[in-house]
Amino acid sequence: MRIGVLAIQGDVREHLQHVASAGAQAASVRTVSELAQVQGLIIPGGESTTIGMLMQEEGLIEAIQKRVAEEAFPVYGTCAGLILLAKEVIGKSPARLGLMDIVADRNAYGRQVASFEAPLTIAGIPGETFLAVFIRAPQITKLGPDVTPLAYHQGQVVMAQQGSLLVSSFHPEMTPDIRVHQYFINKVAQPIVRNATGAS
Repeated sequence: MRIGVLAIQGDVREHLQHVASAGAQAASVRTVSELAQVQGLIIPGGESTTIGMLMQEEGLIEAIQKRVAEEAFPVYGTCAGLILLAKEVIGKSPARLGLMDIVADRNAYGRQVASFEAPLTIAGIPGETFLAVFIRAPQITKLGPDVTPLAYHQGQVVMAQQGSLLVSSFHPEMTPDIRVHQYFINKVAQPIVRNATGAS
């Protein structure tokens, strides 16, 4: 199985290492042709406006939207990736995929100096709590009826899924724990029946 990591900005190397450690083949994705060679895609954190603009220039937004619609292509967005997957964004809205029925509030957890760590219980991930790292993290302020919350921090949803789509407000690549990446890889390996919008 070949899992791609969007290699435009963010912790690309760390995501690639976690994917490999979780047992899949990891590949950097910068172009539409590279996207066609992977069975799932991780969109790292970073600056969502810059990432969205460069994705648009490369034709990646349309290509990802098409694959999700036609084959329920699995995509996992972390931090800025969450914003890019959200159908609605509060405040300045970057060019984005707009595939997941959530409302995202950019940088809702504060500026980079307000970064923090928090132990999370994540549905579907057994064992001890997952130590999540939040850096300029967005908040999910609203979920559509087909979106399933997976983890909460202080009553706020910080990880959720909808069909083939997965998002988290935090950076799972910034700890040695590979369980979130393993969860996504398992999701890619065991596709479920989905409709054209990515909802289950």
